Amino acid sequence: MGSHRNALVAAVRQELAEARGSARALLAAAESARGEAQNRRRLVRDAYATCLSQLTAARESAREDVQRRYRSEATRLAGHLRGLATSSATGAAGAPWRLWAPSEPDPGSRPGLLRIGAITFEDTAALPGLIPLLDAVHLHVSGTSPQVDDLITGVLLRALGSTRAGDVHLTVYDPRNLGGTLAPFASLNPTFVGPGGLGSLLDDLAEHICRVNESLGGQHPSLADLAAARPGPRPEPWRLVVLLADRATSVEMTAAQRAQLDRIVRTGVACGVHLVVRGLPLEDDPTVERIVVRDQVATCASLGSLEIRLDPPPPPERIVAFCRATAERMRAGRDPARLADLEPDKYWGESALHGLVAPIGDSTDGTLVDVPLGDDPPHALIGGPSGSGKTNLIYTLLGSLATRYGPEELALYLLDFKEGVSFARYVPGPRDPSWLPQVRLAGINVNGDREFGLALLRHLGEELRTRAQAAKRHDAGKLSELRTEDPDGHWPRIVAVIDEFQVLLAGRDAVAEEAVGLLEDLARRGRSQGIHLVLASQDVAGIQALWGRPGLIAQFTLRIALPKARRILADDNLAAAVIPRFHAVINTESGMSGANRIVRLPDAGDRTLWRALQRRLWRDRPPGCAEPRLFDGDAVPRLPSALRPSGRVPSATEPVGSSPGAVLGERIDVAAQPARLRLGRMPGRNLAVLGTRTDEACDVLAAAALSLAAQGPAHFSVLCLDPAAGLAAARLYAELPSADWYDVGDARFDLAPRDVPHYVIGFALDAAGDPALRKLLAEGPEQRIHVLGWWRTVSRLRDDLGGAGTRLDAIGAWVALDVQGADLAPLYPQPGGPAWYPRTRRALFFDRSVHRTPEVIIPYEVNSDHT
Repeated sequence: MGSHRNALVAAVRQELAEARGSARALLAAAESARGEAQNRRRLVRDAYATCLSQLTAARESAREDVQRRYRSEATRLAGHLRGLATSSATGAAGAPWRLWAPSEPDPGSRPGLLRIGAITFEDTAALPGLIPLLDAVHLHVSGTSPQVDDLITGVLLRALGSTRAGDVHLTVYDPRNLGGTLAPFASLNPTFVGPGGLGSLLDDLAEHICRVNESLGGQHPSLADLAAARPGPRPEPWRLVVLLADRATSVEMTAAQRAQLDRIVRTGVACGVHLVVRGLPLEDDPTVERIVVRDQVATCASLGSLEIRLDPPPPPERIVAFCRATAERMRAGRDPARLADLEPDKYWGESALHGLVAPIGDSTDGTLVDVPLGDDPPHALIGGPSGSGKTNLIYTLLGSLATRYGPEELALYLLDFKEGVSFARYVPGPRDPSWLPQVRLAGINVNGDREFGLALLRHLGEELRTRAQAAKRHDAGKLSELRTEDPDGHWPRIVAVIDEFQVLLAGRDAVAEEAVGLLEDLARRGRSQGIHLVLASQDVAGIQALWGRPGLIAQFTLRIALPKARRILADDNLAAAVIPRFHAVINTESGMSGANRIVRLPDAGDRTLWRALQRRLWRDRPPGCAEPRLFDGDAVPRLPSALRPSGRVPSATEPVGSSPGAVLGERIDVAAQPARLRLGRMPGRNLAVLGTRTDEACDVLAAAALSLAAQGPAHFSVLCLDPAAGLAAARLYAELPSADWYDVGDARFDLAPRDVPHYVIGFALDAAGDPALRKLLAEGPEQRIHVLGWWRTVSRLRDDLGGAGTRLDAIGAWVALDVQGADLAPLYPQPGGPAWYPRTRRALFFDRSVHRTPEVIIPYEVNSDHT
């Protein structure tokens, strides 16, 4: 007796060890395949069935005392099984009916298992009873009729509720009840086949399988593998065929019909055809799952002798409500692709050697529609009125490109001339430190700073020249040849997106003229060097600067027109006038009729979804990927700490005797460089700040003084002649390492030379009224005494220098705030003064020793409380 017991214990131990080992191995396999949804589903399903079978075998072979001994191990194994079941039957496939709701599958995933009930053990909690169906098996159900029909109803509802609307086509053969058994599904408009129609139904299914096999062409073993290999919706819906046969049907089947049914059993699953059969015998095949129902208990062939306590049938009203809602969605057409549907299977797996290709949506048949940029077409023009979805389209295009091409393949420059922060999501922010790794620069709120758009075009022009010179050295005619000849070079394709570009070209001034010239050069020569322009506008009907240059507009052969867009397509192409909302016309033939493709656009505006995607890309950025430059037209830059006295130590490599540079503000350019004024020993090396904006004038003077103090030994005289500037002047005086203070009553300008440069920082110098100031301005620079003063008007400055008709050569540089361009004529070398229209927190800087035309700068913020 003892030897028998020991042998039994050893057998049970071996069974449990094998079960635990198999479960762990299958779990590890499932986890390692997490990135491949279709393999993961199959592995989890196999793990579930294998673990259940081994657990049952171990329990049945053990006696009561041995079961108690291994109860903890069994409970642990049951926990693994519960996790596998939960991951394989998610959402509508496995939720209890009281919590049931339809659920959308993840993109690229295969169907999992479907719940039919629960498996109960004495010493563990109930486990979900799951069976396979779609892309896996046919179902043959036998047993007591009411429970069989309830089981089939529940399986159908779970299969339909866990797939996309329209992805499953239902066919019902019900000769006894004439379709009444599954009447709650009538809203889905299934194909009901009446008595005598079984033969034609089988023939139609066989013909469908032949057609699917032809489309597979031997390249894919099954329709499921084809769907997994290509992005977008499933190419063919599943055919779910319910055969509710009676005894008469089985007797009346001919030999030909029986043979046809056997063929469908053998070949149907691979072609997306699944049979759910009651009342007809099916031949034995690995794709047939046999379920036997007795009262409320079922056994499945794949689960051995395990008994599943069946769930109650789903409430009929729930089936009807679901089918009606699904039918409404199907009548409305297939849902447009989601942003996630446009993502490739592998991020950054594409090469931009010969161009860029990215989908931006799908057509009405579910096929993804690509947008190309390369040698042909090289540039894109996007148009659509306000509210037509232009920003959403740009978001979609950028997201699709960013997931396909890494930072080594693609560089993005983004500029938005409308009021808003459309591109702020792509750069680090106060709540999200991540950025899109491909973005080099983003400009927002630049509707008032056309100079920044011009700076971007200049930067791209320099990049074009650099690439052209490199191509010449390597005897390459285009970017693909240059990258081949120079594999160690860094030559990504550049895409510059300029939203509301017409703002840059508005007006007849120097900015518009230069911008049009640069655009034309980039559009004409950029195609061969991998520089691509994407210009977007609400309405380009009135932009004469663009449409008056046929050589420029002809380069934009890719046209994307949103609903009601004007002059994007050819005059005789009216497609944009008839497409509905959330659609666009893609035309790669300069808008000519006959080359249209209609695309449905996804919703790319969800910041939460985008932030999750961007963070994944950001975490995978290559080493050395620099943070993008953000230019915000509404933000005021602060004086960098390196330009303050405590933030910089003069470098030993700086040449002795080099002219110090006074920093006046930030230049409006791509690199955000400071605007500097060199102060050497030559006549006129003084600065006049002109205007009545006290805060900005004080900031310009403070930035200049502090930056000079940071460059080495110097002495400062701070003259405050206006109480309104008193606080700013006092703060500056307190921070300067060597300075004298003068008020209104003791200001003096008869200063003696020192061993170090001497800078006179004058707040409201027009209130001095001292003739010595004129002499200091004229003779001071040669003695290393420089005046940096604020005059509230040009006329007051002229009065201090001698009155009307006096030459103003003593002022070699000036910064104009709220002064009209015509008023600056006395200080400007050309007649009439510069074209300057004052703007808040912008200034016009002119240094006659270096400038041919003035440049716009942004005065640094220096004197505010938080700086």
